[in-house]
Amino acid sequence: MNPPAPMGAAPDAAGLLTAAARCWRYARDGGRPVQQALHRMLAPHRCEMLAPVFDSYLTLCEAALGRCIDVGECARSDDECLLLGLLDGSMRRRACIDCNKGAASALDCAICSTRIMLAMTLGAPRGYGLQ
Repeated sequence: MNPPAPMGAAPDAAGLLTAAARCWRYARDGGRPVQQALHRMLAPHRCEMLAPVFDSYLTLCEAALGRCIDVGECARSDDECLLLGLLDGSMRRRACIDCNKGAASALDCAICSTRIMLAMTLGAPRGYGLQ
């Protein structure tokens, strides 16, 4: 797999999450430290503090799904659309992911935390910050 393409100078939340998901997947699949890879990807955008946030969100989403998250190369994958939909509120976790109560609770917390951290990092969002 090829590493994700570099992002432009001013990322939006959706673009940032998509790039982070791809970076995270490639690092995990390659056996490299995930948060370090995310930190390097996010640093040019002054969003380094999102590395553990994205790592947690993606890890918990994968655990709730019970399978690996699939990422796209050019277009967004269905899983990337799910990740974005959960954060922007257009998709509800209860309707999209059937998992045990513990995984559901952890993922719900990660969704809220990720929304908060995106807003703090990128500024006051419209809606949930992924518009």
